[in-house]
Amino acid sequence: MSHPELSVATGPDDLGEPEAPPGTTLSAFASPRRALWSTGVALRIEVPAPWPEHLEVVGETLAAIAAGPHDNGGHPPVAFAALPYDRAAAATFVVPRVVHGLTSDGERWSTVVSGGTPAPPPTPASAAPTPSELVVRSVRPPAEWRDAVAVARDRIRAGGLTKVVLAREIEVRADSPFDAATLWNRLRALHPGALCFAVDGFVGASPELLVSRVGATVRAQPMAGTTPRTGDPEGDQRRAGELLASEKNRVEHQITIDAVHEALLPWCSYLDAEPSPSVVAAGPVQHLATMVEGRLSSPEPSVLELVAALHPTPAVGGSPTAAALAVQAELEGADRGRYAGPVGWVDGDGNGAFAVGIRSVQLDGATARLWAGVGVVADSDPDDELAETRAKAQALLSAIVRI
Repeated sequence: MSHPELSVATGPDDLGEPEAPPGTTLSAFASPRRALWSTGVALRIEVPAPWPEHLEVVGETLAAIAAGPHDNGGHPPVAFAALPYDRAAAATFVVPRVVHGLTSDGERWSTVVSGGTPAPPPTPASAAPTPSELVVRSVRPPAEWRDAVAVARDRIRAGGLTKVVLAREIEVRADSPFDAATLWNRLRALHPGALCFAVDGFVGASPELLVSRVGATVRAQPMAGTTPRTGDPEGDQRRAGELLASEKNRVEHQITIDAVHEALLPWCSYLDAEPSPSVVAAGPVQHLATMVEGRLSSPEPSVLELVAALHPTPAVGGSPTAAALAVQAELEGADRGRYAGPVGWVDGDGNGAFAVGIRSVQLDGATARLWAGVGVVADSDPDDELAETRAKAQALLSAIVRI
């Protein structure tokens, strides 16, 4: 395989805010501390199935690009990916033509794959067409999905399982195509504290960090346990206190913390988790969250090795994993695609960040496909779980459904 040459330069201080021009081919990932946004495609890296077993091809390709004539300026090449939820599937990474970066300390830079001078940052374009007609439907009847939750709960009560995650699929059809860049800009404005991403039409604002690696530092912030937000500060504070005091939600959350800690520990010389969870607001809901942080042992693994070790966590699959995934596949009866899969970026040094691909939507022309899931445990109430999916879906629908 031949690789484009790499030219890297530090961009001017006036790159502007990370806003993508409507209609552009966009790969982007932004957190409250860092933003990467890009236009064009220089190269696609095809990862054979099963994707967790073949991720080395990504590092090899990025290394080959960087080995060409270049002045990397301290910024190695970057690839973005929205990986399938199904570990048995193949995957694709995108190496963009032009990447713009904004770091937490205000440094701004641009990378261009191929020879020549870095292109100027993209300038805002006219807004993409706004649909005048939208149809929203639950792909599976809500009552039928509710019955599936009851079945999962009863299986858990019978023993052999502690948690199963079930999700509902919602479809939005419009009379004009959806634009990924426009949606990403909206989500950035609506959810500034989230991990906002866009890769190959998969766009979202996830509250959950699967894993990040910067040098020898590794971080994850697993989430599990949810309650709605009302917009009333006093009411939301009361609900947050109830969430922290809820045995059901604390048990569900601890299952995920233990799994993440167990998966990362073999890679680390030091690893610790916050002593107690905090409550993190995420649009129309709030979650229990715990930061896990450690120091990687030498030789340091790529962030992709950590992604493969972690996915899927109990927050999106269940526990124990194999039994929960079997029940999930049986009761959901649909292909999740990239929903709840890892989504993020990796650079040529193995640094990167991946979110859990929830609060996400797959755009395909004038159709948008999104999911909303819940963790089912022994004392779950199917009506409450259905209400939770509606609250979570609203985080995306408020950005999509605009006429």
